[in-house]
Amino acid sequence: MASDAGDGTATLKRCLGVLRDARNDSEQFAALLLVTKAVRAGEVDAKTRRQIFDAIGFTFPNRLLTSGKPPAGCPEHTFRALGLTLLACFCTDPELAGHSQILNKIPTFNDILVSPCNPDTTTMIDDAYQCLSAIMATARGPRELVAKGTVSALCQAYVNCSYGSDRALTLLLGLLAIAEARCWQRDAPHLLAVLSKLSDDFLKTEDMTKFELCEVLPHFIPLSPPLTQDSRGCECLHRLYKGLANILGSKLSQSQRDPALKLAACLVQACGSEWIPPGSAGSKFLALLVNLACVEVRLTLEEPDPLEAEGKREVVTACYVLIEMGIQECLREEKPLLEEVQKMQLMRIMEEAFGAVIFYLRQVKQEELQDPFIFASVRILGVWMAEETSCLKQEICELLPFLVRYAKKHFKEGSPAASLPQPELVSTEGSGLPQDALRFLLPGFCHLTAEDRPRDILISEGAPALLCEYFLHQWEVLTSEPASLTPPTSTEMSLQTACGIFLNLVVTAPNLIRRDKTFSSLMDILLKSLPLLLPQKDHLVLAANIATLGLMMARILASSAVLQGTQSAKEFFGAAIRFLSQAHTAQADPGSDGLAVAVSPAYASAWADVRELWFLGMQALAGCVPLFPWLPQAVLQARWLEGLSELLTRVAPASVDFELIAAFQGVLVELARASKPCRDVILSHHGGEWANLYGMAALEQCLSEQ
Repeated sequence: MASDAGDGTATLKRCLGVLRDARNDSEQFAALLLVTKAVRAGEVDAKTRRQIFDAIGFTFPNRLLTSGKPPAGCPEHTFRALGLTLLACFCTDPELAGHSQILNKIPTFNDILVSPCNPDTTTMIDDAYQCLSAIMATARGPRELVAKGTVSALCQAYVNCSYGSDRALTLLLGLLAIAEARCWQRDAPHLLAVLSKLSDDFLKTEDMTKFELCEVLPHFIPLSPPLTQDSRGCECLHRLYKGLANILGSKLSQSQRDPALKLAACLVQACGSEWIPPGSAGSKFLALLVNLACVEVRLTLEEPDPLEAEGKREVVTACYVLIEMGIQECLREEKPLLEEVQKMQLMRIMEEAFGAVIFYLRQVKQEELQDPFIFASVRILGVWMAEETSCLKQEICELLPFLVRYAKKHFKEGSPAASLPQPELVSTEGSGLPQDALRFLLPGFCHLTAEDRPRDILISEGAPALLCEYFLHQWEVLTSEPASLTPPTSTEMSLQTACGIFLNLVVTAPNLIRRDKTFSSLMDILLKSLPLLLPQKDHLVLAANIATLGLMMARILASSAVLQGTQSAKEFFGAAIRFLSQAHTAQADPGSDGLAVAVSPAYASAWADVRELWFLGMQALAGCVPLFPWLPQAVLQARWLEGLSELLTRVAPASVDFELIAAFQGVLVELARASKPCRDVILSHHGGEWANLYGMAALEQCLSEQ
């Protein structure tokens, strides 16, 4: 055998010598036939392959690929096959696989994959796949393959069950893993055809292939464009739903259930619950899905070493996605998929699952805090706390110190860990950190700061200072984002929720606001931010939050230096007055010939979110008037009194509800008491008359006093 190998090497060396010294194509072709025979037999090591390239270069293989009729008696594709074999040989060298001469052959390789196959061309197809696989392993390769149409060629090869279609699927999986968005952008119809075939196979097959497809299918479910926007996509989703319903309704082993749960979670990430049809069967399936996810979370996280088994993290993270959908569906009032009884049952089951999540988080060690699975667990607990604070209250209170410390660590340090699949982490839009834990905890903290015990724990753990720092950071992120972003970004939502927490603290813990220097810093941020924010109409809800919070804090911090008639204080109050004064207008009353008071058009779309803040802001402004001697002058400069007098004079009194009258009267009385010029303006605009007309007794009395 050894002498045979030696003879082969010697023959190959002679052929390479002939190649280098060939005087014409015939001599070179004869030597090439021997070289390619050795290459196909696998007798060539890396060093020899490089020698072949050095002897041949790219010119001759290029000519072979474009040559026409082969020699008499040879198969039709002889020249192309020979050229491909040489290129496949060259591609085993990573440096050559990324060479422009190989990359510009990508369309040729694609054509071979989609050409009709016969016994003479199978070797060519093998070589084309070898070349494409080698290209994909290079730095530039995936981008070049997508740009030069390889995705559509691979899709066609797979859908047509062509020779080597299993390799086409493997390559597609690789390209989607590297460049999913670009693949779908360029080749959505072809990828949908693959998904259609896969989903059809998934529904029809009744052997272990069904579970293998559970592992493959998630790679072909895009986050964008949504499958629900395409009729073919909707058909795929329906087949996947039916296939999963068949699987999950059967008795399964762990190894069979896990990939099914992961596929379901992938569908939820891409389409929410839209892939689950309405009606009895759909609601039972949804309830089963969430139930199975809760059981899996409990069984895993209540174990002493819950995540030691391979793949458990991914499965439990997938279950978190399903549980989050369960929470959303239990809260859904418009066209609910679940019946009330099912909702109540699921809430009880989810409560048990969250008990296990809390149990697990209480065992977490300091060195584990960067683990992305911990982040996924904190995030899903934050989703639960945002909606449900009456359950597990004791357990959540005991966990609060950990949650504050965890959020603080992530905020201060960021997290370099790669995130596990979670809906909100697909994009870090609006988040200044790779993993913004505090963003998901804010809504729960907002509920908890309204209650004595959890509020005391949050305060003792330093949450207010952390929240102030976070607020400043998020404000900087917001002001660096492009203007007019609709709907509000996660950054803006975080700022609004943080304002809600601060409002709770202002109302329930005013002494904390007075003594903690953190709030003086916050006051300074609020003074500067409102004048910048208010002119941007797309941020009205956030402006309402900042205006109201600033006014309420100003009452408590009236003696602080930053509020003593400084430029920033005057600009803030000027902006707050504009926000409050421009909320209402007079418009035609459909029920009569007269005018009625109405919410201004600029406020109308956001009024549901702004209304309560506006009334609180009016109350807070009234409280600020006696504390700041310069404030009445700011009201006069804004000409609010003249505008309000005109509004109340023009509209029908019956169109102004009692709550609105009380809000106006509260501010007017304080202004009339604190400032003679304000009192004079009100009187000169028939204030006494409309005060009597609207039943503003306190204002009437104040105006009648000398």
